[in-house]
Amino acid sequence: MHSSELRGIATVLRTARTNRTPIDPPTKSWPTLDAESGFEVQRIGAEEAVREGDRLVGYKLGNIAKVMQAAFGLDHPDYGFLLASTMVYEGTNVARKNYIKPYVELEPAFVLKGHLKGPNVTVADVINAIDYALPAIEMIDSRVRNWEIGLADTLADNGSTGTIILGSTPRRLTDLNLSNTRGTLHFNGRGVVSGNTGNILGNPISAVAWLVNRLSAYNIEFKPGQIIMPGSCLEATPMEESGHWSCTFEGWGTIEFDVI
Repeated sequence: MHSSELRGIATVLRTARTNRTPIDPPTKSWPTLDAESGFEVQRIGAEEAVREGDRLVGYKLGNIAKVMQAAFGLDHPDYGFLLASTMVYEGTNVARKNYIKPYVELEPAFVLKGHLKGPNVTVADVINAIDYALPAIEMIDSRVRNWEIGLADTLADNGSTGTIILGSTPRRLTDLNLSNTRGTLHFNGRGVVSGNTGNILGNPISAVAWLVNRLSAYNIEFKPGQIIMPGSCLEATPMEESGHWSCTFEGWGTIEFDVI
C-alpha cells in the first residue's frame, strides 16, 4: 500500500479514538490492507503520538490465549505499542463515556532491566532481561464497530489498545509460578470470570519471547525500563455499566478501580 493510504487509515482511526465514534473495519474501505500494512499503520499512529508529546513505554501482545481468539473471531495474536497516555492510576475512577465498547482483561506485566531483540530470543533470554512483574489490567477497546475485526483491522488499531492500569505489588520471577497462577475478575462483589496464566502460551514468559521474535521483523528492540504485556489469562469481560471492579491474581495482588 502507498504511504498516503497508510497515513489516511491512521488518521481515520485516530479520529475515531478521539471522538469515540466507531468506524467500519478498515479492510472494507481499504481491501488491500493486510497484517503487514496494518502494523505500519499502527507504527505511524504511535510515531505521530510521540511527536505530539506522548511517550513510548513498551509493547503488548493480545489474543494469545485460545479463549480470547475464540471471543473475537481471530486465529492469530495481535500486538501493539504501549503509550504513556494510555496509563491510568490504580484506585481511580474510569469514565465509561471515554470508550466505545470496552472489555476488561487481567494479565501480568513485565518491566525490563535488559535489552531484547530477535530473532532467536529464547525463554532464558527473556527471564534474564526481566526486572520484575506486576499484575495489570487492560481495558481493551476497538475503534471498529461491534468488534468486527480481522487481524489487519486490529493491528491497524494498535491491537485494540484502550487503557492500562499497573498494580502496586511488584514481584521477582522467582517469587511467582507464572505457568499456574489463577486470576479472577469481580464486579460489584460478584465473580464474573476466572483463568490461569498457563493460558498465555503455557507461560507468559514464552509469550514475551514470541512477541520479541515477531517484532524483530520490524527491527524493533525492547529496551530497559519498558513495560511488556503478554496478553490476558482469561476471557475479556464487557465493561458496560458503572460499578466497582476487583481483579486478583491469587497469592500475588489485586487491582481495584471504579467505573463511573
